[in-house]
Amino acid sequence: MKPLLLLLALLLCTCATAQTTSAPGEGEPLTLSDAIQEGLENNYQIRIAANELEVARNNNDFALTEKYPLITLGINPGVGYRRLNNPASVVVQSATTNYTVGPSANVNWVIFNGGRIKVNKERLETLADLSAGQLQLQIENTVQDIINAYYNAVVQREQIDVLARVLTLSRDRIEYQRVRAEYGQGGTFDELQARDAYLTDSISLTQQRVDYRNAVRDLLQVMGSDDLTRNVELTDELTYDPTNYDPTNYDPAILEQRLLVANRNLQNLLINRDLAALQTQLVQTEYAPTVGIGAGVGYDFGVSVGTQTFEFGGDQPGREQELPGIASRTLSGNLGFTASYLLYDGGNRRVREQTARLQEITAQLDYQATQQQLRAALRNTLALYENQARIIGITEDLIANAERNLEIADERFRGGTINSFDYRQIQLNYANAEFQLLNALLNLKNTETELLRVTGQIVR
Repeated sequence: MKPLLLLLALLLCTCATAQTTSAPGEGEPLTLSDAIQEGLENNYQIRIAANELEVARNNNDFALTEKYPLITLGINPGVGYRRLNNPASVVVQSATTNYTVGPSANVNWVIFNGGRIKVNKERLETLADLSAGQLQLQIENTVQDIINAYYNAVVQREQIDVLARVLTLSRDRIEYQRVRAEYGQGGTFDELQARDAYLTDSISLTQQRVDYRNAVRDLLQVMGSDDLTRNVELTDELTYDPTNYDPTNYDPAILEQRLLVANRNLQNLLINRDLAALQTQLVQTEYAPTVGIGAGVGYDFGVSVGTQTFEFGGDQPGREQELPGIASRTLSGNLGFTASYLLYDGGNRRVREQTARLQEITAQLDYQATQQQLRAALRNTLALYENQARIIGITEDLIANAERNLEIADERFRGGTINSFDYRQIQLNYANAEFQLLNALLNLKNTETELLRVTGQIVR
């Protein structure tokens, strides 16, 4: 008996310490609104999507569409050496070194290519719209994840309270058995059963505290917090008031219309369909001729140094002469038009155009299939919401019944009309009913959040 009493005392001290040092409600207050705001600022996936949007907006520029002319500047320095031996010429021998430099400027401008510039610009604009849509989708998903994680942590906290109440009942039961034993009305077996229930409840409460901290850590991770050890107090409660139920907010026809207009997945698929159509137009521009204008100017400057040997025949001796550094200058310019048309490419354009058209069909089918799936999912989610709302009402009645049953069982247990096993089962039924209500409230909140997200109303 002494080791068992020592273990029980140790557990009592441990539970009391846990309640005073790590109980929920002693950290910095954190509302759901604050959690969402912090998540929108810090969530890494949102930050990545926002950066990708900036990239797409930066690329949305005529500079990437070949609209403007290309101007190139060049310089061509060079050194040449020439040695000549020609007895039949007046200059029978020469050795010269040529130093040249030739700066140049050229302009090339495509003035017509079948409308490719316009189509390319539209494509860049559409890509920017798609990136904006992806960012919006990521924001919606993050808000949904934060709401779900926040209320899951709230449920884990409330389950701690339920288990703490059950533990209190088990502790009272131990005290009751002790008093009975003092008056000779109880035995060791009854006391051991009471202690066994208390130890089991202590383990459950300890594990639930761990589950709560894990749930808070998951919430902080979704929020993008760098400090996952923050001690926060969740101030928003998880409740459901059927009197605030507005049927117009859950009308299937209205929700379906909102889905078709505002669902972010569908909107992004429409943008993808537009991109596929633009790709087809890009291929079609290749059937048109390309007309351009080109202009250039060049200036060549050269200096030659060396020696030359002259012979004029007869008895006159040959004469060697140094070149004094002869300079030559050449200025050149050109202006012209170019026109080209790809007459035959082995069917390359035809195949790519057909592929682009098939991709358009795929994009349209993808949109229609997703629309059908979302409409069906919306109906199922709406039916689930209504069913979960009814379950909450039933579960609340179940809790009221379990509480009344527990009161009666306590009276009968103290009166000796029911045994400890029946009393323990009624005690567990009460705890399970509380857990069922908490889970039903969480499921209802998650379903409500999904309805808001799928209809594009979660971020307004």
